[in-house]
Amino acid sequence: MQKFTQKLTVGSADELSRLLGAFDENLDIISHEAGVEISVFGNEIKVSGEYQNVEICVVVLNKLLDIIRAHESIDKNRIIYCIELAKEGNTEGIEKIMSGVLAITARGKQIKYKTVGQKKYVDAIKKNTVVFGVGPAGTGKTYLAVAMAVSAYKNKEIEKIILTRPAVEAGERLGFLPGDLQSKVDPYLRPLYDALQEMFGLENYQRLIERGSIEVAPLAYMRGRTLSDAFIILDEAQNTTKEQMKMFLTRMGEGSKMVITGDLTQVDLPDGKISGLRHCTSILKNIEGIETVELTHKDVVRHSLVMQIINAYSNDEQKRAEKEEYKRNNRTDIKKC
Repeated sequence: MQKFTQKLTVGSADELSRLLGAFDENLDIISHEAGVEISVFGNEIKVSGEYQNVEICVVVLNKLLDIIRAHESIDKNRIIYCIELAKEGNTEGIEKIMSGVLAITARGKQIKYKTVGQKKYVDAIKKNTVVFGVGPAGTGKTYLAVAMAVSAYKNKEIEKIILTRPAVEAGERLGFLPGDLQSKVDPYLRPLYDALQEMFGLENYQRLIERGSIEVAPLAYMRGRTLSDAFIILDEAQNTTKEQMKMFLTRMGEGSKMVITGDLTQVDLPDGKISGLRHCTSILKNIEGIETVELTHKDVVRHSLVMQIINAYSNDEQKRAEKEEYKRNNRTDIKKC
């Protein structure tokens, strides 16, 4: 098969160094994922291989250089994601993930969306009153929602941030845990505490808690209240019942926004109980001002192994479902005979 070659000249040694990575590890990843051979001579990169693969690789290299010139970092996950988008012909998607600062942490770290799915999620939060973020672990559902809440608070768009979640699986049974109520629920709310503390800094966070500008509480605390001028986040919503979800959604008052997040593959409710998240996303999908965004394994921004683990479980579940379907069909055929 005929090989094609393209050359790319990099403007500065610093840009080239950041593109190549330590011990050329980035180059090795690009070469492997794109299926090409890459060599470097001075500030020139030569890409060889099948025509389509070479074209994809050159596009990705140029986009990665744009990311570097925007003073952003590139890592293995980001490189692989850019290559996947290029293979799909979605080079615009690569450009979309290069911009958009949502918030800045107390230590000056910029919080940005990193995937096309995450951008869609953030855009949905901006333009809707109620947003359901549904997807597997590691897709940034809760973290991005907290970032948007912090941004809204700092811009004086809301007066209060409220974060809640079912305190334990399948119904908030806390009695068996030691300590007072706060110590009982703290372990279940810890991810929300951590995200807020990172955004505001520990001292500011504690001051806002004392002032009542931030509230982190189990879902049961929402009953009977009207939540106005607030950014309200319900996390782990797959473990709410239909009744709990209805109770929560009807707490919303004037000037408020709600984001509900969950993973429908990790429902811990007892058998026979329907997930409130699954139910409400099916019956509320045609209401203006409400949007559901489904994130996938492609939006996972944790360790690259997380994406592979999620894929493995998804494939296993699909195989099990196919086996069950095959058994049901065979039983039906036998009865007919």
